[in-house]
Amino acid sequence: MLLDISSEKVYNISDERSGCMREKYQKEIQEKIENFDDGYVFSAIDFVEIAGTDPTNKALSRLNELGVIRRIMQGVYYKPVYSKLLDEYSSPDISKLAEALARKFNWTIAPAGETALNYLHMSTQVPNSWCYISDGPYRKYEIELHEIEFKHCANKEISGRSYLTISIIQAIKYIGKGKIQKEDIERLASNLSDGDKSKILEEAKTTTSWIYQTIKEVCA
Repeated sequence: MLLDISSEKVYNISDERSGCMREKYQKEIQEKIENFDDGYVFSAIDFVEIAGTDPTNKALSRLNELGVIRRIMQGVYYKPVYSKLLDEYSSPDISKLAEALARKFNWTIAPAGETALNYLHMSTQVPNSWCYISDGPYRKYEIELHEIEFKHCANKEISGRSYLTISIIQAIKYIGKGKIQKEDIERLASNLSDGDKSKILEEAKTTTSWIYQTIKEVCA
């Protein structure tokens, strides 16, 4: 004998199961977010072990509506930091946003130009325009009053080198041949450990000769 199950009942069971799964995903995603550092920037790719992109994006959108997280741009959010002094939530850290976009699109990135100088503490000026080299396509985004730009570079400039080594190469290149000063070398050297210097000397061997010569002065 066939059971007489109405299509309405089947749909109700399906909807109930879907609702339970949505709640489960949202709960697990929220628990993971609670363990993030304040200000951490993320997208659906950071929850791949919990759920697929579509259900994760829906869960993140709901958490944004509830005020648990804040949306920076389509599909990218951050764990907000509340400032008692300013009585408001702080803006997202642009460097953390760059890292989140790199994870989202599976890019390898490193700071370039003024951004590299700022990262290496060779400049105290906080840039409004942030520049990164990337093995991905050229992209430019405007976030509040900031601009973040990803410039495509040849693989040889970025592959097989650490974030720190690439940043140093880019900083020296930006300053220019013959223009780096003694104080620049001393400032850069003071922020590097002996382990850093050994690694940089090895990884930078194939860079442009004048840049490598400068790096040797930094690591001496």
